[in-house]
This record gives sequence, structure tokens and C-alpha cells, in this order.
Amino acid sequence: METTTPPRPGLREMKKRRTHDELLRAAVHLFTSQGYERTTVDEIAEAVDVSQRTFFRYFAGKEEAALALEGITVRRFVEGVRARPAHEAPMEALRQAVLEGWSSLSEAIESIASVELYLRMYRVIESTPVLLAAHLRRSAETEEAIARVLAEREGLDMDADPRPRLAVAVFGAVMRVTERQWITGEDYSLEGMRELTSRHLDQVGPALLGGWRAGT
Repeated sequence: METTTPPRPGLREMKKRRTHDELLRAAVHLFTSQGYERTTVDEIAEAVDVSQRTFFRYFAGKEEAALALEGITVRRFVEGVRARPAHEAPMEALRQAVLEGWSSLSEAIESIASVELYLRMYRVIESTPVLLAAHLRRSAETEEAIARVLAEREGLDMDADPRPRLAVAVFGAVMRVTERQWITGEDYSLEGMRELTSRHLDQVGPALLGGWRAGT
């Protein structure tokens, strides 16, 4: 069967993408170097030598720019869950998708920022109340999307069967615990985050089903 190569984006689309990425890169650099609250839209625009009006063509505001890198990785994670082999149990599919997501983080964001800058921005989000609130709100929306992916994989009616939402709620709680421990720990590396994620996911079964008292 003959395959066709998707058409390359035109010059206009390439220029728009380049401007978007340059604005996002400048925003992340400023947010991580001087703080989210102290950074203005004018400063971001000036860093790329464009107008404030141009900034607002690409982002609704500072909050959207601050969460944009995370949005890229979240969308990649959702697609990763969708692409997991059908024989994997739901929780295993979630586990493998998130661990592979951490392993391929550089590939996902390489055109915009380094992994180190991404992780620094992650800490800015966690330590800035307005961004953390937005992050948690988006996380709830992401969990609903993932639950729908799991329901489709398993051939379930999500509104009649609670298991997809329950599985994603447990998984989401594990990730929140992992994020909080990582942000307050001493190892800020990507490998540290990946290892912590794996270790916490290993504890889901014992935490839910096992006894916690010493000797049990």
C-alpha cells in the first residue's frame, strides 16, 4: 500500500510556530529567573522583540504561558496511555505511560526548553499559589480525559462503571504525593522524579490492600 508523506507546514505556519516557541522560551526563562509574579507580559514580549499585542495572539495571559510546557507533556501522556498495548491492565498502562513520558521528556520539549529548565518551571508552578491552583484544575480535567481513554480501551460505559474514574483518581493522588515529595526533597533531577514515581506506584497495592502496622 502506497503511503504519502504529510505536507510540510508553509512558511507562515513555521513563522507562527517559531514566534510561539520563542515567546514561551522567554516566558519560562523569566519566570524561573525572577519569579512569576514579578514578570510582566511586556518583559516577555520585549525579550523576543515583539509587541504585547503579538504576545496575546499566542497566549491568553501569563498563566497560560506558565503552564504551556506542562500542557505539552500532559497531552503526550494522554496519547501515551491511548497507545499502550491492549493486553496491559489499566493501572499498568498508566504506569508505563508516565514512566516513558519522563524518559522521553527531552524529546517532547526539545524545541523550546531544556529538561533542566522544564523542571525549574515545575517548581515555580508548585510554589506559586495562583499557578498551583490552575495546575490542579487542569489536572482534574486531565484525569477525566484519561478515564475516558481507559473506558474506551476496556469497552466500558464510564457513566455506568466507576472503575475508570476510580483508577485514575488513585493514580492522580499518587502523582500529587510524588510531586510534593519531589519538590520538597533534595534531588531535583529528572531521574530522581522518575525513580520516585516508580517507587510510589509500587506502593499502591500494599497501601490499599495491606496492613500498615508493624509486624503485619
